[in-house]
Amino acid sequence: MIRKSPSEPESPGLTGPVGSAMHDRLQPAYCIDRAPDGRIRPRSSLELRHLQERGELQVRTAEAFRELVQNQGLAEAYAATHVVVAADAGFSDQGSLHLSLGPSDPPIRLRELQLGGVTALASGGPGELVLPIGAGGAQVLEALLAGEALPLAASGAATALHPRRELHTNLTLSRIGLARLVLQRAIVENGVVACSSAAGLCASPWGPLLGPHHTALYSCGGAGSIGLTMPGLSQLGPGSPLLVAGATGWVLGAGSGHQPGVRRQPSGHATSPGAVAALAVDLDLAELNPSWLRACAFEGHGSALLVAIAAPVQLLDARCARQAAATPEQLQAPVLDLAIPRRVKPALGTVSYAELASGRVRVAEQKLRCAPAHSPRLAAEIGAELVARLEQNRFPLQLPLQPLPESCNLLPLDP
Repeated sequence: MIRKSPSEPESPGLTGPVGSAMHDRLQPAYCIDRAPDGRIRPRSSLELRHLQERGELQVRTAEAFRELVQNQGLAEAYAATHVVVAADAGFSDQGSLHLSLGPSDPPIRLRELQLGGVTALASGGPGELVLPIGAGGAQVLEALLAGEALPLAASGAATALHPRRELHTNLTLSRIGLARLVLQRAIVENGVVACSSAAGLCASPWGPLLGPHHTALYSCGGAGSIGLTMPGLSQLGPGSPLLVAGATGWVLGAGSGHQPGVRRQPSGHATSPGAVAALAVDLDLAELNPSWLRACAFEGHGSALLVAIAAPVQLLDARCARQAAATPEQLQAPVLDLAIPRRVKPALGTVSYAELASGRVRVAEQKLRCAPAHSPRLAAEIGAELVARLEQNRFPLQLPLQPLPESCNLLPLDP
């Protein structure tokens, strides 16, 4: 049963004046009535792994678990569910594609190169190169996964062991010894609602915004997303497995802009982007599903990659279950004005994900049309795939080697 806490006002919606700090205004808090602790027995991760090995693991998507809670109550839903699968399919431009090429004859030590018309950076050994996702690397990855042969033009630093100065050839994924995708902001705990107070179109990392205050884009799926099903990304850390576009990826650690100490609702859910996890994926054509990984470009901003990611959330105790059962009416996203080119964007308040799903929100006394800057369909598809893999013991179920750090790594450059 969902209820408001006694102290909150009756009407939900946006709060806070234009220009207020992002974390200074919170929406009214909600809470799920607590089931008696005796009816929710804590579990261990080892216990769930044994159930998975015996084919007895009960797995549901986050949406199915919420429906079960609404129909049968938290204790009954917890007893019937061992793992909840959460999923995201959002845009990422903070990442890189790492390729390891074999030796040429005579050998060359790569210094300057282009692959498919995109400038790459020489890195590490003589045949290592890196392509930033936001500078064309997304399009190179998509072309390689489609089986295309891309022209490689490279110049080298002539040395005694690597005398070759130039190399021109075509590359396919089958000719690349190692390909790895690294996403520095693969999973963000919560998203933002982006709008613009300026007249005309305003470029943003999620697409163009029409201002003043005509359209808005929201970057997170809300209930069912990884960060809002697992507040604080509490079950992610180095060594955590994730399903990334059909391949198994692994969390490296905290991602760029990691801020675990943000303001939170009483339930533990963040009211701003919050914690961030970075991940790495070894690319394998036999595993990756190109329909779950798509290159895109935003005019005035650059390239990005739409990536579908799913994560298992182990229901180990009552708190995990309550957090996973949070509904769109309970969860909040901050509304930011991206027309202001400053490090700290003006915050216009917060709005619930239920309001965002309706297609219209009210900001600064005006109604904005809003749309998702992510793919709910791809998130649902990859979530269903992970449910099947977990039930069939085809995906590892394990907790991280260590949790994400509690310290913030988002430090300003200027004094």
